Formats: sequence, structure tokens, C-alpha cells
Amino acid sequence: MTAARQEAIRMLEKVPEDKLGYVVQIIQGVNGLLGMPEMETKHEVDLEQFVMQATERGQDADSYIREMRDNDRI
Repeated sequence: MTAARQEAIRMLEKVPEDKLGYVVQIIQGVNGLLGMPEMETKHEVDLEQFVMQATERGQDADSYIREMRDNDRI
């Protein structure tokens, strides 16, 4: 282990627990500036799974609503 790494670890050990979150955010920001990938990979959600497939009934919904309005049923 290099002297710089040992010094960094010593400094981290002195940081109060309630401030460690800030230190982690700073390190993540530095890693982003250096082009280093994040330690954790984010799971991307496929939003297409929440879109319902078009049905014949759904395709005619606008004309159905117009017909209902024209006949004063709404």
C-alpha cells in the first residue's frame, strides 16, 4: 500500500460517522470527473413493460367518445 493511500485511510478514519456521506459523494464526483465507472451499476427499468398493447377497442376510443358526446350521452 502506498503512503498516499495509507494517509487517505488515516484521514477517513478521523471523519465523523455523520459526515461520511459527504465524503462518499465527493469521491464519487471525483471518480466521475476522472472517467472511472461507478462501483455500483444502476439497474435500468424497461418502461415499455408498462405500456399496454393497442387493441381494436382502444384505437376507436376517440370516435366512440365523439359519438357519445354527439348523442348527449356524456
